[in-house]
Amino acid sequence: MPHDTLPPPVNTIASSIGSTIRAYRQQKGMSQGDIEKRTGLLRCYLSRVENGHTVPSLETLQKIAYAMDLQLAQFFSDEAVSREMSPLRLSEEEIRFLTQIQRYSARLNENDRKLLLAMVRKFAQTTLV
Repeated sequence: MPHDTLPPPVNTIASSIGSTIRAYRQQKGMSQGDIEKRTGLLRCYLSRVENGHTVPSLETLQKIAYAMDLQLAQFFSDEAVSREMSPLRLSEEEIRFLTQIQRYSARLNENDRKLLLAMVRKFAQTTLV
């Protein structure tokens, strides 16, 4: 990411994902209670997500998507990102792994993230050989 471009504020991301979830839920004629029954997530938590007060983890987003028979990528409003991710079918184990990466990488600065990514690429190259 260029230094002069800042990521969107967390409240903008939360609001966007929340309104997207609400739109899909309503489009499918489902209530928050229906999602609660299928995911085990409390209705009050779903309300907080939909209203942009809480940003769910990837694992939680996967549960919500599964409950609505959607792919995880459909929750992301950027069509290019959605198209890129749509063929991905992630297992629960992969979602948990990516959630852990997301949690730990949030504490890293830009240089450390680049270093980590370079290490992952190098490791992937050595395991393919």
